[in-house]
Formats: sequence, structure tokens, C-alpha cells
Amino acid sequence: MDCKNALVEAEGDFDKAIDILRKKGQKVAAKRSDRDATEGVVLAKTNSENNMGVILVLNCETDFVAQNADFIALAETILDKALEEKADSLDALNALTFPGSDITIAEKIVEQTGVIGEKLELSSFEKIEADSVVAYIHPGNKLASLVGLNKGNYNDLGRDIAMQVAAMAPVALDQNGVSQKVIDNEIEVGKDQAIQEGKPADMAEKIARGRLNKFFKENTLLNQAFIKDNKKSIKQHLVDADKDLTITEFKRLSLS
Repeated sequence: MDCKNALVEAEGDFDKAIDILRKKGQKVAAKRSDRDATEGVVLAKTNSENNMGVILVLNCETDFVAQNADFIALAETILDKALEEKADSLDALNALTFPGSDITIAEKIVEQTGVIGEKLELSSFEKIEADSVVAYIHPGNKLASLVGLNKGNYNDLGRDIAMQVAAMAPVALDQNGVSQKVIDNEIEVGKDQAIQEGKPADMAEKIARGRLNKFFKENTLLNQAFIKDNKKSIKQHLVDADKDLTITEFKRLSLS
């Protein structure tokens, strides 16, 4: 009906009608700018060579819209454009021309805000390049991950690890990737816990550092127990497949 009304207002001029819809989208976007867009879809995909992958979050206000085929198609089109143009940041992606139009992706999202009537936002985007990249989308399109490997021909193993990333939400690849801020915070929390448990204050830091090792084991990907065989770590799982195989990088995005 919006399209029909725009054509009537434009007296049948197709291009003018599109401009009317765009202006309507800008007005709706401005009105809804302070609304929370916490629903949406999280999608990930690799190129045909499987050496590059992208992952993004397109938000909306309601789950009803998030499940709409046109909304999902919009996200998929943006995802494909990101792969095609090898976009390397969210700003770069927003600045790309939306396929089949003369407007940017950012402008297309504003336009669709007017069509759908909800705040839409492309909130997150990541890219991985590696010898082999595997993408995983958890059923429901609320969570997705990318994993880069230093060798090809390990798609099944890569998918298992991408599922691990989605399920276990590691904070880094190994302890070297954990920020000092996170480490300091874990030590402080561990010291407080030790003192609350009645341990002497002069032993609290030693106890906290011992617990830090447990934190690394549970929260860094290579040290995590493999979800399909918790008797071995992800690092051991890689070695069992190929002693030279390793993970170069991973990304995980979710709605929450």
C-alpha cells in the first residue's frame, strides 16, 4: 500500500515515487531512532573458494519482523555484497552500493525502515581471511560464527570448531589473546572469592592465580574441552587430525 500511495502521489512517476518512499523512510527512522532494536538475524557465509568469510548482525525491533522472509533476504543480500566487495569494516559495508540500486546499503536500511515501520540497524560486521574459512549459523539465525584454519580440506572439522565457538563463546584463541584487563579482573574476583571462603589474605592472590588457569581452560578456544569429546581439548583434536593444523582466527556474533 505504501508503494501504491507513493505512485499515486507521484502521479505515476516511478523514480519520484521511490524518492517519496526514501523520504518516508528517513522520517520513520528519525522517529524511531531512540527505540531498541534488539531482535534481528545473525548470518555468516564464505566465498566459493572458502578462503574468506563474513558475519553480520541486522537488527529490528520485533521477532515478527526478524522471521519475515523479506527481512532475511535483505540481510542475505547485504552479506553477499560484503563477500563480493571484500568489505573489511562495518563503515565500509554501509558505504557500498546496494545491489540493483543507486543508493548505499546504509540508505537502503533507512528506506526499509520506512517500508517495514520498525527501526532497522546493521550493528555488527566481521571478516576472516585464511587458507580455509568455515561458517556456522545456529538454527534460528540468532547466533553465528566463523573459524579460520591454516590448511584446507578440513570442512567437517572446521564446522565442529565453528559450532564449538557458537556454543562455548570463547573469549580468545589462547591465553596470549586474553587482555590484561580481563586477567586483572579475574584475579581480583578470585582473590575476593578466596577471602570470602575464609582463606588467609596472604594466600588469596596465589589461589586466585590458580583459578586463573581454570579460567583459561574454560574460556580460550584451544584449551576448551571439545564439545563432542570432552576428554580432549580443541588443540588436541586439531593435532589428532594433522599435527600442523591450527586455528588462525575466529569470530562469533549473537543477538544477546
